[in-house]
This record gives sequence, structure tokens and C-alpha cells, in this order.
Amino acid sequence: MKRTVTPDAIGSPAVGAVASPEVHLMTLNVRRRVAASVSPADLWSRRAPLLARLLAAERPTVLGIQEALPDQAVVVADALGDRYTCVGTGRDADRRGERCEIHIDGDRMRFLDMRVHWLSDTPDTPGSRSFGNLLPRVAVQAEVEELEFGGRFHVIVTHLDHLSEKSRRRSARFLRGIARSLDGPVVVMGDFNGGRRSGVFAELTGDDVLVDTWGAAARRLSPEWGTYSRYKAPVVGGDRLDRILVSPSVQVDAAAINPVRFDGAAASDHEPVHAVVRWPHPEPEPSPRPQPEPDSREDGDSLR
Repeated sequence: MKRTVTPDAIGSPAVGAVASPEVHLMTLNVRRRVAASVSPADLWSRRAPLLARLLAAERPTVLGIQEALPDQAVVVADALGDRYTCVGTGRDADRRGERCEIHIDGDRMRFLDMRVHWLSDTPDTPGSRSFGNLLPRVAVQAEVEELEFGGRFHVIVTHLDHLSEKSRRRSARFLRGIARSLDGPVVVMGDFNGGRRSGVFAELTGDDVLVDTWGAAARRLSPEWGTYSRYKAPVVGGDRLDRILVSPSVQVDAAAINPVRFDGAAASDHEPVHAVVRWPHPEPEPSPRPQPEPDSREDGDSLR
């Protein structure tokens, strides 16, 4: 049975900064700025400072954002500060428009490479679309190295189509294929526009290539809120359109959905989703056992 709570009953942060070797993953659909907002709650001028407060409180190690226009992406970067680095792109042919981005804590990690896939039959062609979506859709992929341990992992951030089920399923199948092809732990996160019983979720988790961190978590730090509240009070048991998925080998210590409200106002029409994970670091090679020194004592010598 679903229940609702008043927005002011929700606190922040859900996770906050974590220490190595734990990694705080966070994904958020920022909600694009529009000229004619659907309500006062949707005004970007009202939401921008709330988003900055949210990010300052959470301090994720790895952040994936979706649906941010270039000026909104600047607000995200400014809120995180100079310590963070970012890769990403807009979805249009000129690489502008709504962006998907990956932000990482530069004190702990560095990017090794990145690439962009347009979710179509020609994924290397900017602005291409052929899966059934009217608008271009992208996935941003990066390989990241941990500075302390030297371990590497892959992150993919995406925003699937909101209208076409065919596009969502084909995009999810494409992303699962990428995840299968990569060496090492993989994180796939974003707004998938499909709930637990949708075809897109079945495609993403098929063949045990990826698992949902919410189901794999040792601890859940929040109720299972729906992630698309449209600025209304959050609902327990609502559809989780936004997810963080990982390789099955990744240890998921905790998961959370944080419908944070600041004086009754939300930073986005989507709720941020969080996971605290540890990568499967290989065991160090055992050191060779020291060999005993040759005994050079004469017969009859004794130790004193």
C-alpha cells in the first residue's frame, strides 16, 4: 500500500561524503530549464540554489546528471567545486542541448578516457536517432582510475526516451551489450523512464550482466520512494524511473532514495538516487616466504 509524507518531513543528506575504499554513487535528473514552467515549483531561478544545497550536502564520489542545459551544468559544477572534474555532452548534433555528464571527485579519481554513444543504429553519429525516439538520446561512458588503489572501473550515464517503449528497450539492450564488453566493474545509472516491471528493466538486468543496487544493498537508508514526484510529496512504492545498476561483483553497502525538500521545495521533479559501493579489488600476491640462512656453525657449536 502506498503512503505519502509531507515534504518537510524529509531530511538531507541521504549519504553524504564517504571515505575510501567506499564510493558514493549518485544520479539525478536535474530537470531542464524551460521558458514557461509548469508551476512556480518548476522555476529554475527557484530550484538552482536548492540543487547547489543538495550537492553540497551529499558530496558524491561519482555523480551522474541528466537533462541539464549548459547553463544548468555550470550550476552543478560550481556547487561541487574545483575538486571535481567532469566529462559529458549535449544530445544534439552540435553537442548542445540537454546534457548527460559524469562528475568525479578529483582528489580520489581521474578519468582515463571517455566516449559518447548516441542511442541509435549509428551510435557514433552525433544527433542520430533510429530506435523510435523523436529526440536524440545519448549515453556518456568513461573509464575511471582510483588514485589510492590504482583500480579501474567504468561509468555510463544515460537518459532514455520518455515516450517510446521500443526506444527504451533497444537502448537498454545496447547499454547491456556495452557493459558486457567492458573489463572490470561497471556502473550504469540515469533516468530510464521505466519501472520495476517494465521491459527496459528486464533488458538492463538480463543475463546477469547488471544488478540494481537497491535490491543488492546490504542496507537501505530510506524507504523505497518513487523517483518521479513532479514536485509533489514523495510516494512509497512509486515507480523508480531513476536507478543505479552495477556489475554483480560490486559490493553494495547501502542504497537510498532522497526526496529532500528545502522549506517545502524540491531541486528537481525527480528524486536523487544513491548507492555506496566497494569495487572488487584483487587480492595482493603473497610475498615469498623467507628461506633459512645456511648454518655455518662448526660441529659442536651451540647457540647462547
